Amino acid sequence: MSARVRVNPHDTPAPGYKARLRSEWVLECADGTAIDLNEVLVLLEAVDDMGSIAEACRLAKVSYRHGWGVLRAAEQQLRCTLIETSRRRGSTLTPFARQLIWANRRVHARLAPTLESMSSELQEELDRFMPGADLRLKLHASHGFAVEGLLQLANEQGRLPIELRYRTGSEALVALAQGECHLAGFQVPVGVFEGRLLRDHAGALDPDRHCLVNLSTRKTGLIVQAGNPLGITSVADLARNGIRFVNRQKGSSTRSLVDYMFEQEGIDPTRVRGYETSEFTHMAIAAHVASGIADVGIGIQTAAWRFGLDFVPLVQERYFLAANKHEMSLPAIQAFLHLLADADYRDYMSHLVGYDASALGSVQSVHEAFPDSFHEAFKTPALGL
Repeated sequence: MSARVRVNPHDTPAPGYKARLRSEWVLECADGTAIDLNEVLVLLEAVDDMGSIAEACRLAKVSYRHGWGVLRAAEQQLRCTLIETSRRRGSTLTPFARQLIWANRRVHARLAPTLESMSSELQEELDRFMPGADLRLKLHASHGFAVEGLLQLANEQGRLPIELRYRTGSEALVALAQGECHLAGFQVPVGVFEGRLLRDHAGALDPDRHCLVNLSTRKTGLIVQAGNPLGITSVADLARNGIRFVNRQKGSSTRSLVDYMFEQEGIDPTRVRGYETSEFTHMAIAAHVASGIADVGIGIQTAAWRFGLDFVPLVQERYFLAANKHEMSLPAIQAFLHLLADADYRDYMSHLVGYDASALGSVQSVHEAFPDSFHEAFKTPALGL
């Protein structure tokens, strides 16, 4: 039986609305007209899944006549066939239609976390003068599927209002040190690179002020084409001629991990084609590889699995949420810890490929979490931020 933790409605009254931002696909024609592709893309995705226009319309919850009309009108406007139909194969997408779908998936993978974070920021601004606003939990974290699922469970079911900012782990920890949030999400690899990555965070992570809440352990590695046709098995392969790589953005912990691995292997980043090509989410990395724009990217196993891609594991990463010790008794923090223990969230975590949530919700000191790397990372005092 799960405990459904909710903030007292008398303390934090629901505003009766939810701020949401969505991306919109529009193609502008030379004559000034615009083609709205949102409904077209929904139908194309459904045709790709179902192999039938009739079944696609049913899945999209529109009439066959309407759906067929939308697709035919789009073909006329685009002057390109989108659907090919035969008795033997049913309905299939043309190469152009498939390219539209992959472009849409990349756009969604790239923008969804940003829009989600901006929506949370907008919600905060709208709710700022409401009673109990100070009890809302402020979470700054690097993007990941564990955080994504947590936010969805908390906000969609009204269990705990969370104001989220997606930032790099370093940025999140600085925000915590400066009092801008209650929790800061960051990851550190297990093994030889642990001390070095932890050292990067030592300026904002203070063992005397902060404690750590365990969220998960996850597998990070190389996301490659299904079947791994190029035989990519290690970081060293990224320097091979012709291999197209897609990296994470500058400032991210994953980008730093790549740099440390290159240094260990003696690889000059300028020899890696695509080193400066970067994306902000694991899903955007996987979308690049799945659509054929890149041969390999760096990311977590879950993203590879969701796109039907192969995965070459490199490291295990532990994902933590840092908090101020003196704030652990706050109602919002306590409600958050109860949410981590909820059966619904634990069930969600158990189905994330590449994740291990066996330590979920446990609280440790910084020294307890990193006994082997503690001295290396914190041998000089943390900076006063």
